[in-house]
Amino acid sequence: MRRSEGADVLIADREVVATRDFDVPAHVLFTAFTQPEHVAKWFGPKGWLVTTAEADFRVGGRFRYSAAAPDGSQVAPFGGEYLEIVPDRKIVYDSGVGELGAGRIIVTATFDETDGRTALTIRSLFESVATRSAHIGAGYVFGVNSTLDQLHDHLAGMKSSVG
Repeated sequence: MRRSEGADVLIADREVVATRDFDVPAHVLFTAFTQPEHVAKWFGPKGWLVTTAEADFRVGGRFRYSAAAPDGSQVAPFGGEYLEIVPDRKIVYDSGVGELGAGRIIVTATFDETDGRTALTIRSLFESVATRSAHIGAGYVFGVNSTLDQLHDHLAGMKSSVG
């Protein structure tokens, strides 16, 4: 396992694990993660615009998101199915670009609250080392960090309204 430069991201054989602490209770972070109207405001690298945000947040429910790059070009939609949900604690889902069943990633997000602060850990398990390497080569680690930066900024506005 190796640590990526300047980030709270660990890279192993088939997985990438990102951890970030947020100065909000778990229920606020969980809300930002599970409601499409919030996800649309923070998901993706800085400068990208979420253009579709749909989610049926329940075990067996599906989600679908798409985004536009900073130059305005639309990228392939991605989506998946929710596999496990423990309110304010854990979400497990499969995810992939384009058609379901192609190049799936199993993502486990855990929310560990201590004294009103929450550690978010996102564990992305890829189908193979080659798939993981391809994602890393395409900027996956940068994208995760940029996305978590945007989530941090979005949470600042949510803190008072969801509290």
